[in-house]
Amino acid sequence: MKRIFLTSVLAIVAIVGVNAQLLYKISGNGIGKPSYIVGTYHLAPASFADSIPGVREALDAVEQVCGEVDMAEMQSMDGVQKVMAAMMLPDGKSLSDILTEEELGKLNAFMKGLLGADLDNPMINAQLGKMTPTAISTQLQMVQYMKMTPGFNPAAMIDSYFQNEAKKAGKPVIGFETVDFQISVLYTGSSIERQKEQLICMLDNQEYNLMIMKNLTDAYFAQDLAAVFAVTEEKLGNSCDSTPEEDEALIFGRNADWAEKIPAIISDKATLFVVGAAHLPGERGVLELLKKAGYSVEAVK
Repeated sequence: MKRIFLTSVLAIVAIVGVNAQLLYKISGNGIGKPSYIVGTYHLAPASFADSIPGVREALDAVEQVCGEVDMAEMQSMDGVQKVMAAMMLPDGKSLSDILTEEELGKLNAFMKGLLGADLDNPMINAQLGKMTPTAISTQLQMVQYMKMTPGFNPAAMIDSYFQNEAKKAGKPVIGFETVDFQISVLYTGSSIERQKEQLICMLDNQEYNLMIMKNLTDAYFAQDLAAVFAVTEEKLGNSCDSTPEEDEALIFGRNADWAEKIPAIISDKATLFVVGAAHLPGERGVLELLKKAGYSVEAVK
């Protein structure tokens, strides 16, 4: 549960041994102009970009920006409708249909403490009661983060910042993945039973998850990737931990796909790639995959 939440919402790093560094230059292997790749924390404010050494210069130097997905497509009316549909249980079911009385009691107690109301409240039930377990987990954890982070503004996030800045400068914005693919990764890739198991894991490990969230947030804003790795590698040692198959779908398979797409992209235009930092390091991370493909990959200080 912790790993799934971190990779789908926070998307941080996954290996130790990398210095406190978020921006890397990609050069060599026959490309004319260097490209860059920066690791993000999807809940970081746009203003945090100013804290990343060299990122403004990189943004000015490139000809386009490539994100995990084109945020304009995700935030379009069609994209929002698709996301909302994916967040709802099928066949008109509600959480009360799929949770036992005991499980529903746990959820209501959690919501009462966090929101001051639970699913017995008609307004809350109308908004949240028909969501999938993954969707309700994500929404509640977002509220936890907002309460933990005064001034948090979901309309001014770091990933959108880079894309918006590119558009202001008249530069193209592209995405590695389609909206439909992102939806499958974030919301529909797991069975309802597995989603339910992960929701109960969240409810049964509240203090632990708050600690993980705080430690992970502190580590990222310190740009301390070793500390972030230590947090993300913590395991409960039970079914709450992500499976190898889930890690493949969320991290490693996507890393390989992006690394295959990057050569064609950077041979056409110098590009700033903006992705969750979890995808950068490690033997199966994008940085190492690019090195194996013959590119020079250097930290920008």
